[in-house]
Order: sequence, then structure tokens, then C-alpha cells
Amino acid sequence: MEYRTVTNIVVLVCYLLLMVAFAAWLGKRAKIKTGTDFVLAGQSLPAWVLAGTMLTTFVGSGSIIGGASFVFQNGPLPGIFFFLGTLLGALTLGFLAQKIRRKSFHTVPQLLRTRFGRNTGTIGTIIVLIAFMGIAATQFTGAGYIFSLITPLSQTQGAIVAVLLITFLALVGGLKSVAWTDFLSAIVIILGLVVALGYVFVQDLGGFGTYVDRLDPALSTITGPLTPLQILGYFLPLFLLCLGDQNMHQRLSAAKSPRTAQRAAFLFFLGGLMMIIPIILLASSATIVNPDSAPDMAVLGLAAGGFTPELVGAVILVTALALIVTTGSSYLLTCSGNIVYDLIFRDRARRDASAPGSQVLTARLAVIVIAICAYVLVQFFPTLLDLQMYAYTMYGAAVTPAVLAALFWKRVSAAGATASMLTGGVVTVLWELFGEGINSVVVAFPVAVIALVAVSLATRPAPVLEDSTAVQRETAAV
Repeated sequence: MEYRTVTNIVVLVCYLLLMVAFAAWLGKRAKIKTGTDFVLAGQSLPAWVLAGTMLTTFVGSGSIIGGASFVFQNGPLPGIFFFLGTLLGALTLGFLAQKIRRKSFHTVPQLLRTRFGRNTGTIGTIIVLIAFMGIAATQFTGAGYIFSLITPLSQTQGAIVAVLLITFLALVGGLKSVAWTDFLSAIVIILGLVVALGYVFVQDLGGFGTYVDRLDPALSTITGPLTPLQILGYFLPLFLLCLGDQNMHQRLSAAKSPRTAQRAAFLFFLGGLMMIIPIILLASSATIVNPDSAPDMAVLGLAAGGFTPELVGAVILVTALALIVTTGSSYLLTCSGNIVYDLIFRDRARRDASAPGSQVLTARLAVIVIAICAYVLVQFFPTLLDLQMYAYTMYGAAVTPAVLAALFWKRVSAAGATASMLTGGVVTVLWELFGEGINSVVVAFPVAVIALVAVSLATRPAPVLEDSTAVQRETAAV
């Protein structure tokens, strides 16, 4: 299949130039004086921008490549269960958003450290960095794949270009730049998916009825070729990651107010529907119009001549790239927050004594270091879907239970949170190495929750969090 057409290259270059120029312009306008300005955009973002950045952060290469691969192999109904984790996670965040905004921590480990103490926060920092570097790495791989399709670059060379582009977007203006470029990309992505879906259904399939009639009966059942327990193993990682994702918590903390944060979360849910439904339908349509496609090319393969016109094909490819780039820049940025607030300037005294500009410089250097580490990490996983499930589970099973308990359970103890994170992380690694049949989250998450509850009930509760936050204290100090 031919993807290296003039139209594809022109549309790709136009998108890249638009993103770089827009980010550079925002970077000049952004008044970045403190770490809060860099990591939380000065807590100034409106609901619709927050919704756009939450959406494009969470729906990345794991959806357009990994998720599409899952749908192609298992069918649209199992695909709904796969993506339902994102949608239910977004909906649940809507009900938790106001409290998350009132607490307003720069990072998840900072929240854990404030509630449970330094040791628990340190463990959280290690797990978050390992998981998030894995997620960032999937974006480099996915973007490199697309660059290699459209240009003469190899996948490795394309991944290096992706690292440079994604790192630039994260560096130039912090969250304010990332959020607004994400919002612009969200519009491009939704329009691109709708256009592609409309053409494939009308021109290639002849309507929804034909799609239903021609779909392989083996892919038309509720769970496809998978067992319910296997389906659960794909649902839980996305659901748990969404609830505890540091990116989501940071964006809700960057809202102008608690009510703004809540509106953004519900808009995130609606935007998720507008992105996920087309991805499921396009990937399952590929089993009909392009059954010989490689699974991870289910959606991208429709960009080839014979399935869509050149311009529509170019839109599909650029839409996929936009999903990947926005997610990658967000995860690099959030990891830099861990370096600044959980390692270098962990102690309040050191943070208050440092010049605000030194926090910003450290955050930018951290983006570069994390990008390099993520690129190295990706070399150790055979497929993008494998890396995706590992990273999601490592965070969802090891961190999310402790995060939710810190915010909403008064009886939780520091020992319980620590036990939950350690058992969740260890079981995830051991199952990835030696387990088989189901994804590690099905085993790791229940073990982490049992450890959290059992140890907390047997030990002294941690002090309850107050609404006076680390962000407010930093702002007052400056």
C-alpha cells in the first residue's frame, strides 16, 4: 500500500508547522514564573480547553493503534468494553472533580506524601515515573510508525523525530502551551475521524446495514473470542488509570475553579464518545474492506489508496498523529512535575528558598531527561499493545487505590497505602514475567485493594487532608 504521496506529506507538514508555530506563540505569551505556572498553567484554564487537553491526553496511540488492533481482532462489542474504561473513568471524574480541584496538588506523589508521609510519597514517585515513561514511550513508537509510513524515514528515525517534536511542545510553554495545542488538536481529531467514518460507511460499505450484515459472525458476539475475565483485563487498566492519572488530576487542578473542573470532566466524557465511537467503527469496518490488514494498521490502513481518496487518507494519518503527539507531550510534562516537586524541590523549605525560575528550568531539563529514558524503555517490549497494558496496569493497580483512598477514605493509613502500592507494583511485574491467560491487572488490582484495606484497618489512620493546598502555599510564598 502506498502512503508516501504528495498529499499525505503536504497535510503532515501543514499540521506540524501549525502545532510548532502555535506552541511557540503560546510560549511567548505564557507568563511562566513559577513551577505552578509551568505545571498547572497558573490555575487559569477554562472548561472547554481543559476538556480538550484531558481528551487528547488520554486518547492517544493506545487508542488509534493499540485499541484499534484490539477491535480488529476481537470485534466491535468487545471494543466497547475495552474503551468503556475511559468513558466510565471520565464520568466518575466528573463527580470527583470539585474535591480534586480544592485539594490541588502539583503531582500525585505530592498528595501521597502530604497524607501519608515521605516514604509513601517516594514509592509513589518511583511507580509513577516508571508507568508514565512507558506511556510516553508508546507515543514515540506510534508517531514513529506514522512518520515511516508517510516519509522515507525508518520507524526508528521517525521515533527520533517524534521525540524531538513532542519534547518541544512540552518544553516551550508548560501546561498552558500543551493544553491549548491539545484543544486545537482535539478539533482536528474529531473532524478527521468523522470525515473518515462517513466516507468509509457511505462509499466503501454502503451504509450501516451493510456493515452489520457483512461483519464476521465470530466478531459479532458480546465478548468475541475472549472470555469475560479476559475482557475485564482490558477494561480495568484504562478505568483505573483514568481515575488516578496524574495528568487528569493536574488538569482538574489547573481549572479556574472547582465548578470549572467538574464541567471539564463531563465535557471530557462527551468528547470521548465523539472520538471512541468512530475508532471502534473504523477498526471493525477494516475487517470487512481490508481483512488482510495487520491488526495495528486497522485504522491507519484505511488511509491507503483504494479505501479512501488521498485527502481523506491524509486526514486519517494526521488525525492519528495528532492523537499521539498530544498524549506524548502531556506525559512528558507531567513527569517533569514529578522531578521538580517530588525529587529536587520535595521539601517545602527548599522550594520556598529557591528562585521560582530555577523550578521552571529544572522542569524543562526534566522533560528532556524523561524523553530520553522513555525512548530507551520502548526497546524492551515486542508490541505497542504489550507496553500499553503494562504501563496502564502498573499505574492503575499500584497507584490509583492509594490515590482515591487519600482523597476519600478517612480510615486509610500510611502503612495501608504503602502496602497497596508495593503489592500492586510487585504483582504486576511478576505476572508480566510469569503469568499468562489474562492481563496482570485482574490479579494485581484486587491484591492491592485487599492490602490497602486490611493493613489500614490494622494500623493507625493518617491525618485527613485539608483544603489548604500545596499550590496555594507556593503561590503565597511567591
